[in-house]
Amino acid sequence: MYIAQQLRKKNIAEYLLYMWQVEDLLRAYGCSLSNIRREYIDRFEYSDEQKEDMADWYGNLIRMMNQEGCRERGHLQINKVVMQQLIELNVQLLNSTKFPFYTSEYYKVLPYIVELRKRGNADEPEIVTCFNALYGTMLLRLQKKEISPDTEHAIKEITTFIGMLSDYYKKDKEEGLKFEDD
Repeated sequence: MYIAQQLRKKNIAEYLLYMWQVEDLLRAYGCSLSNIRREYIDRFEYSDEQKEDMADWYGNLIRMMNQEGCRERGHLQINKVVMQQLIELNVQLLNSTKFPFYTSEYYKVLPYIVELRKRGNADEPEIVTCFNALYGTMLLRLQKKEISPDTEHAIKEITTFIGMLSDYYKKDKEEGLKFEDD
């Protein structure tokens, strides 16, 4: 909860990846708040009040997962909304002539996106493909599985691209981006 709050302000891409991890964490505990309290929250050195706040937060997420039918797989609506905002921002940035460095980075990453879409869901938006690649690689690292040099290179490029998108998202939320000449 505390990490999510910090990441949402600082880096929306890291926030979204973190929230996907939280969804998987809740699934790993069977979406059981009592299991999460006992086996997860209690391991942290937080005050009783902080632990209660965490339990409320996880409890609300579990409730939403149950209501939204994503207890087994999929993502919460709150996370889908953030993803949709990133998809829309990507389109706006690419359609504007005011962001040549972003467009350049997009075309640098595009061959990796095309390759990943061939292997996975060709119908999903490109930004979703990027996030799935980042999340999948993160899971492989957590499992201490080997990642090929080609994949490492692709992930490095995708990370740079999504980092730029995240920076523009933050700037747009704080200052508002101008996509056309005024």
